[in-house]
Amino acid sequence: MKKCIGILWKYNKLGGAMKKEIEVVASIILKKDRILCAQRKKGKYDYISYKYEFPGGKVEKNETLKEALIREIKEELGQKIEIKEKYITIHYEYPDFKITMHSFICTIEKDTMFLKEHINLKWLKLEELDKLDWAKADIPIVKKLRQFGVELEGR
Repeated sequence: MKKCIGILWKYNKLGGAMKKEIEVVASIILKKDRILCAQRKKGKYDYISYKYEFPGGKVEKNETLKEALIREIKEELGQKIEIKEKYITIHYEYPDFKITMHSFICTIEKDTMFLKEHINLKWLKLEELDKLDWAKADIPIVKKLRQFGVELEGR
């Protein structure tokens, strides 16, 4: 197995490359009774372009999950987050790659953010989350939030 900054490349028995495996982090950012939802830009893969997601990104080599999440939100939204707790880990296989996504409940200091990797941000209530067109890997997070909720008050 060859490791390449947050991406694992595996080879089949015949020496051919298989799907890359990417470890990522995602933030479920809470503000009062709302959750931050971010719409992706057009990207390399049509099946995730313009979909909504919980913001985050790839874990880099020698980085903890929490360090990666703090760095990614600073880079993508220009904000500092406070990570409260781990929420759920998702394993999902897209047509071209596999991801392991670790999600965390977070809070944010300010409402003012910039868009670097996204084209839109929405603060939605739990019952509104189903109205968005989510990236497939994020759907289990949405389902868990809708089924079990999350303590929103006072965050």
